[in-house]
Amino acid sequence: MSQPAHRLANERIAWFNGKWVPEREVMVPFRDRSWLYGDGAFDMTRTFDGHIFRIKEHIDRFYRSLRYLRIDPGMGPAEMVALSEEIVERNNHLRQEGGDWWVGQRVSRGVNAVGDEGWEHTGPNVVIEMMPLPFKARAKMYRDGAEVIVPPVRRTAPDMLSPRAKTHNYLNMIVAEQPVKAANPDAWAVLLDENGNLAEGIGSNIFIVRDGVLKTPREKFVLPGVSRQMTIDMAHKLGVKFEERDIDMFDAATADEMFLTSTSLCILPVSSFNGQKVADGAIPGPVTQKLIAAYSAEVGCDFVAQYLKHID
Repeated sequence: MSQPAHRLANERIAWFNGKWVPEREVMVPFRDRSWLYGDGAFDMTRTFDGHIFRIKEHIDRFYRSLRYLRIDPGMGPAEMVALSEEIVERNNHLRQEGGDWWVGQRVSRGVNAVGDEGWEHTGPNVVIEMMPLPFKARAKMYRDGAEVIVPPVRRTAPDMLSPRAKTHNYLNMIVAEQPVKAANPDAWAVLLDENGNLAEGIGSNIFIVRDGVLKTPREKFVLPGVSRQMTIDMAHKLGVKFEERDIDMFDAATADEMFLTSTSLCILPVSSFNGQKVADGAIPGPVTQKLIAAYSAEVGCDFVAQYLKHID
């Protein structure tokens, strides 16, 4: 259902339960289970020069999360892909020069109705939305490298709640990040798993390089990022030896290179780990630089330059 063009000319629109509406009109009931309990799933991709990135892979992962939670969004993956592509088209006239978007899909289980409230809709609430990427806030990390700190709070164990599902309940990650941000507002928290090995950060996977070998934590303990997989695929193409394995604190402290991946970050070099420079502090290291170049070529966008031009 389209809205009059004059209403939407200067404001982003979202898809909400079957309608295109201004995003300020997306209102989820306070009895929605996602609000009450974090009972929902989401996924996020981004655009490069206004073109959506690997939407099929993101939606496939999204539907695995929904299946794990036993939530039926009322549409199939193909329709979710089409709507995600359409929202970019509908909002791209608002994209700033050199800017790009986060594009998100969110599904809650819906209202936990008693039965006498008169809700018009009690099934899953479905939202497809987008917002500008935070280039300015992150730009200096691409010049100086990210500072990674491991917090005392561990990542939720897979036999409690699988980290492979991207759910609306992020409190484990948020509580873990708080002491890190209190000590260093610019630092990036990366949690350990239940066994004391590196796991992941909020929305990011971690890689290290030692003696030319690229390593990342096992998928069992992390959300398998689309950019994580893309990086692994590029390593194979470039002839970089790769291992998916446990990475303990010794491995991290003695790494030659370290970087984070996510769809918004792409590949972000890490300059320090728990306050200690990574190797000689060169940003990025040689293997990381090869992967950055390959990633940029694959998406047709120099994402490092895109971030750097937002430095004041």
